[in-house]
Amino acid sequence: MTPQQPFYFRFTMVLLMLALIAAFISLGSDLIVPFSLAMLLAILLMPICNWLQRKGIGRVPAVLLSLLAAFLLIGGVFYFLSSQIASFFNDIDQIKKGINMHLHTLQNWVKQQFGFSFREQEQLATDFVSSMKSSGQGALGSTFSSLMDVVIILTLLPIYSFLLLYYRSLIRQFLIDVFGNTPQKDVAAILNESRVVVQSYMIGLVIEFVIVSVINSIGFLILGIKYAIFLAVFAAVLNILPYIGMLIASIFCMAVTLTTSTDIRDPLWVLIVLLAVQFVDNNIIMPRIVGSKVKLNALMTIVGVVVGGLLCGVPGMFLSIPAIAILKIIFDRIPELKPWGNLLGDEQDSSKSTPKKKTTAAT
Repeated sequence: MTPQQPFYFRFTMVLLMLALIAAFISLGSDLIVPFSLAMLLAILLMPICNWLQRKGIGRVPAVLLSLLAAFLLIGGVFYFLSSQIASFFNDIDQIKKGINMHLHTLQNWVKQQFGFSFREQEQLATDFVSSMKSSGQGALGSTFSSLMDVVIILTLLPIYSFLLLYYRSLIRQFLIDVFGNTPQKDVAAILNESRVVVQSYMIGLVIEFVIVSVINSIGFLILGIKYAIFLAVFAAVLNILPYIGMLIASIFCMAVTLTTSTDIRDPLWVLIVLLAVQFVDNNIIMPRIVGSKVKLNALMTIVGVVVGGLLCGVPGMFLSIPAIAILKIIFDRIPELKPWGNLLGDEQDSSKSTPKKKTTAAT
């Protein structure tokens, strides 16, 4: 048993470290989430800042111009979504008529299939609504808390991003110096590769978002459903969350189509379009544009997204993939943790592993 003790000791220490990190993230999510989002934005904008500075623009104006361009783009997407949501609520009377019509159809079907009269169905619905009142109050408080979290993130995000971009050289040197026992070239290689992977991943997500939005829009416009562009863009936004996002988008798009269409077949066609786009995205768009940047297997991706959601909600789900990708880079370069890096990667990547990555980073 003695030869196995070092293995169990290392395994236990790794699990303990992961548990401590998870506890720290859960308890400090109010600080970690805005800072992590700002870090992603800063890494994405770093090439733009460097390009502007090479053109003779000072560091502060370069950072401000980069942030202004980023927030104008993000603000444009949110403005479009919010205007479409406002238009959706302006048609609330027509939507209610559509809901009542479908409910009447459903009631007739239930009566024919199960023998429940309209009065009995209404009584069951009343009992269900009354049982949900207490949970609805809790949901209201949770919604208010979520809105406050969004306000806090939107307030801190530009501040953190500006400071991270302004002090990027100082932070880089600190990370190199703090690992004094590790050769500086290895630390610099890890930092460079992490930056390249995150930048490539974020740019890939933007390209994927545009392509999926266009394909969804074409499909929905051909179907002639209402709010086609809004639903297409909304589904593309949720598609950023791997696997889980498209499931939520499908349910939402089908529900909206059901309330705004008199044809019961339209939600089914919407589902078919989304499934077809998801198939194309998973097999063509994602592997070529995003998957080539971040090589993680599907199991670790799903586990990471779920764990990120449990720890930090929706922002945690979005941040989980870049975080796991950076962990994989670190694990691949530490011999004792290399098996963990292979566990995070896909089968093809694990056979190639570290040597090619070291050569790429060195170049």
